Formats: sequence, C-alpha cells, structure tokens
Amino acid sequence: MSTPGAPRSAAAHADQYRIAVSPGIDTDEDHDHGDELGPTGRPYRPVPEPQPLERHGPATVVAVCNQKGGVGKTTSTINLGAALAEYGRRVLLVDLDPQGALSAGLGVAHHDLDETVYNLLVPPHAATDDVLMRTRVDGLDLLPSNIDLSAAEIQLVSEVGREQALARALHPVLDRYDFVLIDCQPSLGLLTVNALACADTVLIPMECEYFSLRGLALLTDTIEKVHDRLNPRLDLGGILVTMFDSRTLHSREVMARVVEVFGDTVYDTVISRTVRFPETSVAGEPITSWAPKSAGAQAYRALAREVIARNSRRT
Repeated sequence: MSTPGAPRSAAAHADQYRIAVSPGIDTDEDHDHGDELGPTGRPYRPVPEPQPLERHGPATVVAVCNQKGGVGKTTSTINLGAALAEYGRRVLLVDLDPQGALSAGLGVAHHDLDETVYNLLVPPHAATDDVLMRTRVDGLDLLPSNIDLSAAEIQLVSEVGREQALARALHPVLDRYDFVLIDCQPSLGLLTVNALACADTVLIPMECEYFSLRGLALLTDTIEKVHDRLNPRLDLGGILVTMFDSRTLHSREVMARVVEVFGDTVYDTVISRTVRFPETSVAGEPITSWAPKSAGAQAYRALAREVIARNSRRT
C-alpha cells in the first residue's frame, strides 16, 4: 500500500469499484505457468522457491482481515499457516474471533478451554505460554479463542492503551516465529483494530463477488486510519481472491476490476471453489494434510511462496 495521506471516506472509494460489463476469457489453472495468463488476467510473476532458514524470528505479523463474513478468512489463515510451516517457517495462528472457527478448524474443543486469547487481553492477564497450544502440524502453533472473547471489547473500552492489548500479549513470543497470522472477526470493531495495530501487513481475502468488492472501500479506509494514528508500519500486503469460478462472467468481471483498482497488490494465486474446504473443517486439519494433492492444497502452497517472497522484499 502506498503511504496514506488524509484518510478518504468510504463513499469516496466507492465509485472505483463499479464494474463495466465486458466479455471475459476463461482460464484454466496450470502449474506449468510459462508466459500464459493466470486467473487474474495477468501473466504469473516469477516466485522463487523458499529457501531453508538458518534461524527463526522475529515474526512478521499478518492480520487476515475483512469485515464481510464468509469470504474465506479462517480457511485461508489455517491453510496458509500450514503451507508456510511446510516450507520450514514457524507459524503462530491467533484466533481473534469469538466464534472460535479457527480453533475448531484445527480440531480444538475450544468451548472447554479455561484460558484463551480473552485471558491475554483483559486483566488479570494470563501468560502467553499458558494459552499457547501445539497443533497437529509441525511448526504450527495456536492461540485459541471461544465465546468468552465477545466480552473483551466491552471490558477493553476503559483500559489505557486498549488498541495495543494484543500487541502486548504477542510481544513475548515474536522471536520464536517467522509468521504470526491473526484471524480477525468479520467486523471493524476494537478487536480488529487491535490486530491492525500490531500487524506489519494486512492480507485481505475477498470473495469474487460484487458486494465484497464494494466492501473493500470501508476496509482500506480503516487500514489507512490505523496506519496514520496507531501503526505507521502497517501496509496492505495483498488481496487474495477466493471462491473464484472462471466459468461465470460475474467472477471474471469482478476479478478484472479488483486487479484494475489494486494492481500488483492482488496475489497471482486465486482460491477456487471446492468441496474440499468444508471437508477439512469437519476433519479439523488443513487441506495440505487432509488432501495434499488437491488443487486447493496446491493453491495455498503457491500463496505461501508469494507471501514469503513479498516478506523477503519487505525485510
């Protein structure tokens, strides 16, 4: 994201998301990319194979954020985290949604937990190591949540430095990890502001649908405000298009518009619709281990390569 100036209103953003109806071209996914066009309508950009690390940390903190629900935030957080771990990165997932979908998606009985992210944010503060959990995936850890977290926003209102509560909780463990992925709730409330205030970068999963595109106006406006007022290092790391169906004209039109507006910020990797993702939620494990040869698993590995490459350029 370019360095923001004065925040623009959501209304000022809105016109740029209008779609001009035009014919599209179907493209098939192909892992042998060459010079052919990908689903974004651009040639695939070269991405190097991630190299092993000699040491780990400090972590890049990524807020996986969209105020619209059902766009693939939790699915992307789980599977990107698992794919990064496959490439030898140590990853911490943070469940910042009171629904606890991230925790449930990793097979955690989150309703029965005594200590969760809630206990990290509100007094008396628990130690981060007391909440930390290992997952079934090597190199992938979790800070779980449940419905208790829904009370945190109310309790934090009167706290000094309430926007920095999550940053204080994560600080003791950042040196252990290469990436921290925060699964935000579908709102732009205080919990999401906490995620943005401690993040280095934002990853926005966006359903390939018109109203999701228009909703980006409000989200990018919020990111700019947090950048200006709370976290000057925050940037828009990338937009991940999810639930893409190249057979529909609508998907192709939305894709063309988001690439036109956001340019290179849009990842070349696109997540297509598949029945595999609901299956993995029931199984309580990432698609990279549940169906390792599936198109969905390959897509998240490709996304992990892009995320690693972009992060290496940042550092």
